[in-house]
Amino acid sequence: MREIVLDTETTGFDPLSGHRLVEIGCVELLNHLPTGEVFHRYVNPERDMPEEAFKVHGLSATFLADKPLFSDIAQSFLDFIADSTLVIHNAEFDMRFLNAELARIGRPTLPMARAIDTVAMARKRFPGAQANLDALCRRFDIDNTHRTQHGALLDSELLAEVYLQLIGGRQPGLELGTLDRQGASRATPVVRIARPARPHAVLEAEAEAHSAFIAKLKNPIWTRDGAD
Repeated sequence: MREIVLDTETTGFDPLSGHRLVEIGCVELLNHLPTGEVFHRYVNPERDMPEEAFKVHGLSATFLADKPLFSDIAQSFLDFIADSTLVIHNAEFDMRFLNAELARIGRPTLPMARAIDTVAMARKRFPGAQANLDALCRRFDIDNTHRTQHGALLDSELLAEVYLQLIGGRQPGLELGTLDRQGASRATPVVRIARPARPHAVLEAEAEAHSAFIAKLKNPIWTRDGAD
């Protein structure tokens, strides 16, 4: 089972108000385990960067000015996600921006049915508790100390760990080891230390008791004709 953990960064909250996507980060999972394959692109939004958005992700209009347009990276993005399920934190937000960008260049949009929303999962599992990514990292003891600002790839990597915990732990299928790019299991070798057999000498009293017991048996099988 292939899934794509996905996150985006944008210039604001609403694509219908002219806000644009500026970064996409994706992490590939096979049978819920990361394969190491990722997709990461910065995108030129063809507009200014509001100060509020810059404070969130630190991506300036100057930094993004020489980055490709969404139309330039759309096909490679679609090829990477293929028909896989998308795992997204607050899926409606990211899907709305992705679909706005796809519609702008005349591409088919992505159905919401493809997305798993980890915010909804967290709120169902922990009613009343905070469901943001930082809070979930703290809950599951996932190190996010290097997350000083939002970043699409970093947040996808953290969300991949959070998602695995939300569905029951790092190895929900009771599979040992990790998976390679083709989905084959790479089992962790178990090192066993051979120990010499311990001697168990029969005491003289035990041998006598055994002989006395055998003598009481009537027609034991080992005394019959043909017995080994």
